Amino acid sequence: MSKETAIRKLVAILYADVAGYTRLTGSDELGTHRRVMDALDFATESIKSGGGTVLRYAGDAILAEFSSVVAAVNAAVTIQIELGKRNESVPADDKVQIRIGVNLGEVLQDRGEIYGDGVNLAARLEPAAQPGGICISSAVYDQVTGKVDVDFGDGGDESFKNIAKPIHVYRWQPELVNLNIRGDPSQPDKPSIKEKPSIAVLPFDNMSGDPEQEYLADGISEDLITALSKIRWFMVIARTSTFTYKGKAVDIKQVASDLGVRYVLEGSVRKSGNRVRITAQLIDASTGHHVWAERYDREMKDIFDLQDEMTQTIAGALEPELGAAERERAVNKPPENLDAWETYQRALWCLWSFEKDKVAVAVELLRRAVDIDPSFAAAYAYLAYSHYIHVIMGWVDNPDHWLAEGMAAAKKALQCDDKDAVAYFAAGRIHMMLGEHDDSIAALEKSLELNPSFAQSYHGLGFALALSGKPDEAKGFFEKAEKLSPRDPLLWAFTITHALTLMLAGENEDAVLWAHKTMQIPRSSGYWPHAVLAAASANLDRLDDARNEVAAALKEKPDLTLSYLKKALPTKHEGGLEPYLAGLRKAGLPE
Repeated sequence: MSKETAIRKLVAILYADVAGYTRLTGSDELGTHRRVMDALDFATESIKSGGGTVLRYAGDAILAEFSSVVAAVNAAVTIQIELGKRNESVPADDKVQIRIGVNLGEVLQDRGEIYGDGVNLAARLEPAAQPGGICISSAVYDQVTGKVDVDFGDGGDESFKNIAKPIHVYRWQPELVNLNIRGDPSQPDKPSIKEKPSIAVLPFDNMSGDPEQEYLADGISEDLITALSKIRWFMVIARTSTFTYKGKAVDIKQVASDLGVRYVLEGSVRKSGNRVRITAQLIDASTGHHVWAERYDREMKDIFDLQDEMTQTIAGALEPELGAAERERAVNKPPENLDAWETYQRALWCLWSFEKDKVAVAVELLRRAVDIDPSFAAAYAYLAYSHYIHVIMGWVDNPDHWLAEGMAAAKKALQCDDKDAVAYFAAGRIHMMLGEHDDSIAALEKSLELNPSFAQSYHGLGFALALSGKPDEAKGFFEKAEKLSPRDPLLWAFTITHALTLMLAGENEDAVLWAHKTMQIPRSSGYWPHAVLAAASANLDRLDDARNEVAAALKEKPDLTLSYLKKALPTKHEGGLEPYLAGLRKAGLPE
């Protein structure tokens, strides 16, 4: 590199790449090439007209620089809006979508090229965007806030390959937020509410009369925005937009209209002595109805520990409540009017019934959802999970085939979005059923890294650890799942696997209590509660109770045997399931 020509400068770097190029070329290579080139030509024109310079093409990728970070973001938004319009009448499999990453950083320029960490980060931000979306660094966000008329959702901290420290990122998706670009009066003044849900977290009110509690109230609100943004199936409005309502009396429907959201979360913090009461309520703004409300009373010890606990607790409770509201919305619509999102939600409504016929319908609905939108990562993920359910519940004669199909769907989910916590969750559950416990644990840990409030992944990780010979370690994960999501559709599974784990640890009395607790939960399903209760009772020499429960289990699954359970629940170490099998053998379950 020439010392004479190399200079350092601060620039905005835009990196764009076509999403799913390999998939697109599979059926029509020449046609795809033309559509991709048309998209790249338009992107190039938008960059140049927006004041940027295209520095390099790399196949279907573009590297460009701007002297103005606002101009870079406006160019990116212009590209995505126009390409979105072009895709409206295009079949799902033929849509050409681009991901864009934008960073602001110092670079080294030499011979018309730019180098350095600023460029590397822009290239890493690009795949972190959704197809058709934009991902920006916090350095960009700080510069463009209030200067562009689009709202970026807070994506929290992300770790990127070859980037030393986690980067705080923000994301924008054109179909979910305000499409108005500053200075273009032809665009609508307000964002539109689209079918995929979005939420605004209003600043929590400090009801204490103590200015010091303002920090706690603001901290919980800000952390909730970050935590909820890790749930990738809905859009979270950025803090800079929601905190404009701080200290004001608000009309929820007006807030929703202003921000283009379906749901609004509000709350309050009240301190009395050494205790603090935190309330939160989720409102469906279209109806004004309360979807969920909860009150938490805690001792006021370390304010930061309390803030962290409340953030995770509220975020963990919100996800299933939002999901339930969305499923109710979808179930009440005529089938012919369902789009990909609503088809997906109706599928989950069937899936969480844990009834064999309805779960079979869920499989078909999820297949339809990914046909409508082949980039729908969460739909692929729950398609994988529905295959797992068929196997774990003993509903299929060919479990190997179902697990192979499920793993293929999980891999497809990760190809669509390798930051989707549900995709890693589904892969982890299937790895466990395949006896690949280390892979299962790694996938579930990754799921929780991406979404630390995901109760179902805590349950899955506990189950994988139990079958890996670590029941004492596993128990804490079940407790975490139950605490985070006490009304989860999987709550019965949380509690019965907790009971099984206690039995594997030799704690049969507690296992009996948790099995009975499972039977009190609506939707507790299949042979599972009866089989676990039978084994624990037999291990305690309560043989009459144990035989009665074996009879109930066989009524649910007439072909239930010890050899089936050995295969259905593979353990990492030989004999890892023996306390369960020995109890059932003693209770009279056939070999």
